Amino acid sequence: MQKGKQIRLFILTILLIGFLIPSVALVTKAEAKSNVIYHIPIHEDIEKGLHAFLQRAFKEAEQNQADAIILDIHTPGGFTNAAGNIAKLMDATNIRTIAYINKDALSAGAFLALHADEVYMTPNGTMGAAGIIEQSGKDADKKVQSAWIKQMKAAAETKAGKDPIYAMAMADKDIDLPELGSPKGEFLTLSAKEAEQVKYSQGTAATLQDVLQATQLNDHEMIQVEPTFFEHVARFITNPIVIPILLSIASLGLIIELYSPGFGISGAMGLISLVLFFFGHLVAGFAGYETILLFILGAALIGAEFFIPGGIVGIIGIGAVIASIVMAGADVTHMLISVLIAISVAIVGMVIIMKVFGKKLTILNNLVLKDATTTEDGYVSNVNRIDLIGRTGKTVTPLRPSGIMDIQGERLDVVSEGAYIEAGKMVVIIKVEGSRIVVREEREEA
Repeated sequence: MQKGKQIRLFILTILLIGFLIPSVALVTKAEAKSNVIYHIPIHEDIEKGLHAFLQRAFKEAEQNQADAIILDIHTPGGFTNAAGNIAKLMDATNIRTIAYINKDALSAGAFLALHADEVYMTPNGTMGAAGIIEQSGKDADKKVQSAWIKQMKAAAETKAGKDPIYAMAMADKDIDLPELGSPKGEFLTLSAKEAEQVKYSQGTAATLQDVLQATQLNDHEMIQVEPTFFEHVARFITNPIVIPILLSIASLGLIIELYSPGFGISGAMGLISLVLFFFGHLVAGFAGYETILLFILGAALIGAEFFIPGGIVGIIGIGAVIASIVMAGADVTHMLISVLIAISVAIVGMVIIMKVFGKKLTILNNLVLKDATTTEDGYVSNVNRIDLIGRTGKTVTPLRPSGIMDIQGERLDVVSEGAYIEAGKMVVIIKVEGSRIVVREEREEA
């Protein structure tokens, strides 16, 4: 009992952390300063959580009336939809944006660098290789590739002096640029020297201080913006690869809990996974508290189904839970796929538990009557009067074959062995089977 209380206390603590702290995790508005620049890292993969972090950073820079934003880029790429949202953020701000490619700006990273007002690269930096590759490792279909090539072209065209052919060659293997070491069949990747040569960068800078010197911002106060702990967690949780894994753990943990007595580790894992899912999407700005309320309502309806017959309440509850999870995500299609994966994992888990381990739903133990009133346990539907066997009496009515007999003033419902017996005849009781009393006519010996 004490262990169960500790588990429930732990879950409650996680819930409080997940739902109450996000509001204080976000950086509060800073007092407006003058003559400042913001240094913001874009490292690792580009995904939805990064967009949420940059939203917060850009907003703070605008509130402080920053003179410039320096994006420190070192990324192998990431998801194009996340890169598209970040590019919108960069295009919408009135602040001067400078991309400092501090080693590599590949794929979606190159796309973001093209949206900056100015680009500087380290001497050994690279920029390009922006072809779209699916998670399976194969090239994306032609429709998706065509749209992405146009986006790369448009990004280059928005900045004066950039020839869009190079941006297109980064995403299109059919463009032949042998003078840049990118023959037909390969994606274009520019070195720092080549990028400067084709006017895709304003210069080569070994350090960030060199960038400040080249942009005449070395006399400005530089504010370093880093993701908070909660934003780090949110970036991990909202990663499109992590989401289906997290939901699968949640569904499998809760399914296993249904087959286990009490509340244990599997149930705690399921609840913690759900808390982390909503927590990450709250911090990332994709989910609102209305999605959490919808989830709680759905869970309550599913619980009510065990006490309200019909099935409609449970179906509505399941629909509400799925809708809340889908609404919490940034991409509806990806969330639906993630939910389908989680449901599939739960179904497979149920089959294995029932077929391999022979488990049954213990949650139904309190709802299904399992006690049986058997004769072995002393339960009988009526009194079995075996004491009547051998006693004699007179028939009050004819037995056809049932009728009434009298034994010393006690009237009994009886049946004959099968033969007709007239009223007033003497009969003997030969068998008693519950309420069935069988008699035989007693004949006088000659």
